[in-house]
Amino acid sequence: MSLSIATMVKDGHAYMQTWPLKKELFGLFPECRVITATKFAVKVLPALGIVTILMLMNHYSGDYLPQALAMGGIFFIIPLQGIMWLGHRANQDLPPSLRAWFMQIQQTMQEHGKTVEQTASTPRYKELAVLLKSAFDDMDSAFTERWF
Repeated sequence: MSLSIATMVKDGHAYMQTWPLKKELFGLFPECRVITATKFAVKVLPALGIVTILMLMNHYSGDYLPQALAMGGIFFIIPLQGIMWLGHRANQDLPPSLRAWFMQIQQTMQEHGKTVEQTASTPRYKELAVLLKSAFDDMDSAFTERWF
């Protein structure tokens, strides 16, 4: 399944907003570290790219414009890489071990009276993100301690 770049960026941004950044998940999923790094990169690297371009243009004048734009452009592409990775990851099917864990959490939440969306037989990481966010937001800490 190949996605366009625009779709991957859109899905990555939505996935980044949905995934719960809880300490219990940092050791289990790389999403937590990627989201943290991507949020930092979105805040810091565009400004660093502009400063790089301005400093190179100030120091070397217009003769080095292509090099300055290339160096500054790298700082703009790094956050995009993280968002695209998240978009790709969001649309991947869960492996069998995680799929079973997903179904157990979903069933347990339903037994506790929480309304949970029914997913297809092969849930993806974005459905896992929605389920985990719901579990951390709606269930008590005793429930989440059981799973983590």
